[in-house]
Amino acid sequence: MSKLKLYHPQQFDELRKQEDPLADRAVMDLINFPELSSEINLWEEIPSKIPAHFPASLHLFFEDYNNPATSQERKSLIQGQAFFNKRGDTYLAMLGFYSLPYCYAFANGAEVLVRSKRILEDSGKRLGETAKFLLDVFKPGAFIDSYQAFLTCAKIRLIHAYSRFFIHHYAHDWKPEFGKPINQEDLIGTNLAFSLLVVRGMRKVRATVTKEESENLLAYWKYLGKLLGIQTEFWPETSKEAFVLEQLIRKRHLRNSAAGEKLIQSLLSYFEQNQKETFLKGKSEALVSFLVGKEASQALGIHSEPIFIPEVVGSIFKLLGWKNYAGNQSHARFMKEFELSYSNQFGEAVQIHLPEQKRS
Repeated sequence: MSKLKLYHPQQFDELRKQEDPLADRAVMDLINFPELSSEINLWEEIPSKIPAHFPASLHLFFEDYNNPATSQERKSLIQGQAFFNKRGDTYLAMLGFYSLPYCYAFANGAEVLVRSKRILEDSGKRLGETAKFLLDVFKPGAFIDSYQAFLTCAKIRLIHAYSRFFIHHYAHDWKPEFGKPINQEDLIGTNLAFSLLVVRGMRKVRATVTKEESENLLAYWKYLGKLLGIQTEFWPETSKEAFVLEQLIRKRHLRNSAAGEKLIQSLLSYFEQNQKETFLKGKSEALVSFLVGKEASQALGIHSEPIFIPEVVGSIFKLLGWKNYAGNQSHARFMKEFELSYSNQFGEAVQIHLPEQKRS
């Protein structure tokens, strides 16, 4: 049955009012018992038996990760991991130069992100954490033979709930017209940015992505969406549904905002400061603008003069992929190079950690 009938403004007005009650209740207890966050941060994966001293809300939350993948989900997971194993270098490039900037162009959603000093002041670390999330969830065997990625998704979901808690309690400038912080519509939109827009970006640079690969990637992100607390009954199953859904969300929220401009300038500044390729110095803004398009560029307040053409951008990504991986693209190589680069830059290993609050 087509989901197109679900994609109308009134329905998505309701989704802006909805958060993630299971994770939000769990975080209320983590706020009251902060030592439990420290304990979770020491886990390698979600224990088969949650410790008895954990409150009921956390037992219920982690039990949500006990459902094994169906045979159809397993098929999608295997195919999606094979896709990333071949195309992960371009996938990660699209994350930084397309997916995140596009998210920043959506004014109301950007209001949550701009309230995080870490995003504005530690863009590189936050970009690294997002890349670590992708590498974890696309690791061959993830969710089937290896279970670390379940914990990664659970942590991301709880981090979202922490953000909602602090905005509700401390962001006195939060306006009702923004919607609930990190609401269901914004979660769906972010997942689209990490799936549909990645495929769109690949095609913009003349990389071939088949309809089957595109729709399997949607199925992969449906599975991830379930683990991230998204109401997957609204998630698209087909390319047409994904196209219509993205159009709807874009029409509703793509516009200029001070929050979006701050976020994109912070990200572009990070790109320029860490750009190792001389021929790309000073061109980060143009590269982002090429990928996100004129409308989103205007919303972000960035220059959209067309200095790139698709074939040139495609060649740039191929060149960088060859230089970084010497033609040996694989998940293991992506992970090794990423961890080495992050460690060299920040002097530490990348971690996805829950906030550890001290008792007052």
